[in-house]
Amino acid sequence: MSDLLVEVYTNKDCSCCTHSSIASNSVCETCTDACEIITRVNEDVPFSFKEVDIRKDDDLFRRYKDDIPTIFINGKKAFKFKVDEEEFRKRVRKELIKNSLMRMWDKKTHIS
Repeated sequence: MSDLLVEVYTNKDCSCCTHSSIASNSVCETCTDACEIITRVNEDVPFSFKEVDIRKDDDLFRRYKDDIPTIFINGKKAFKFKVDEEEFRKRVRKELIKNSLMRMWDKKTHIS
């Protein structure tokens, strides 16, 4: 598996969301769509995927309650609300290349 980590900040209790899933008390349509796109890309491109429920951390909830889903790629905010699949693929591939180059650089500098 890769060192690349994609995190999706979601709210498992979408009472603050305006989507139709409020009544069912489940993850909203926007969060579901984002996770489906990320999962689809993950079938082709290797990375670790973690869904983070902001309700489990008061600080995360305070910071992201109005900005779900928020998607991070290797700790950097990449998308908010909507994930464009092609742009997501490009960003993930770019990070994978960057990680590979950094590993090669580390090996090269430590071989002396």
